[in-house]
Amino acid sequence: MCIPCRFMLIAIGALLGVAWPSSQARANPNALPGSEAYVYRNLSPVPLQLYVFKPEGWNSGDRRTAFIWFFGGGWETGAPHDAAPWASWAASLGMVGVAPDYRVKSRFGTTPLEAVADGRAVVRWVEDHAVELGVDSQRIVVCGFSAGGHLALWTAINHAPPGSAPEESPRNKPTALILLSPVSDTSSYRSLGKYYAWMLSPVHQLDAKMPAVLLFQGTADPAVPYMESATLYERLAASGNFCEFVTIKDGSHIFFRDDPAYVPKTRAIMRQFLVEQRLIAK
Repeated sequence: MCIPCRFMLIAIGALLGVAWPSSQARANPNALPGSEAYVYRNLSPVPLQLYVFKPEGWNSGDRRTAFIWFFGGGWETGAPHDAAPWASWAASLGMVGVAPDYRVKSRFGTTPLEAVADGRAVVRWVEDHAVELGVDSQRIVVCGFSAGGHLALWTAINHAPPGSAPEESPRNKPTALILLSPVSDTSSYRSLGKYYAWMLSPVHQLDAKMPAVLLFQGTADPAVPYMESATLYERLAASGNFCEFVTIKDGSHIFFRDDPAYVPKTRAIMRQFLVEQRLIAK
């Protein structure tokens, strides 16, 4: 089956909100401007929160699309501040934007297993609180950059991987995924050990039926090789799933810092994808 694929030169600016160098200083916020904070995992001494950005005109009877964005940082660093600009942008389009925190090594001393477990728990929490949030539990878009893309992929795979509790698995697959420079193949990550590296590798654990995917990848990415995302695209296409693959010529891993002039162009691609998937109005 032929799957649409679009190749183009783009770059995105710092408005995407990735700010690794200062993330630790802003970790574990009680609140983010413009959002409402909710505890989704009551850990001690620091509970895990997610931050909800509601659109203008929101009311409790709404059944809007939810838009969840996971920050990047190699499961080592990062904080929900890095996802907040995306969640706020989603709210400007009429969706309910969600910027979750999750456990990373620098703040919690954890591994990718805990990060994946938290990502799946976030989606389950949003589903279980859909009425309270004014969202439709059947219309959830999950997005992420780098390691956040790894988490996003795992919210769309039915079986619970090692380290994740089956009872915290999402009830339904996300309607769509948006992935920027995602880690999709961990099979060679020696730090995880051979078993966990394979079992946590999304490209090797994909379900036959996956959500529609919008995938961005730079050709000069030193952290996530271009062929890693190309392989993800090919496997999705081979199983009849929809994947729109946007190639960033000469783009680095954090390609959205290469040229901030193209932020509106990138968001336009994302918005068009959401319109085509009937998740927002034209």
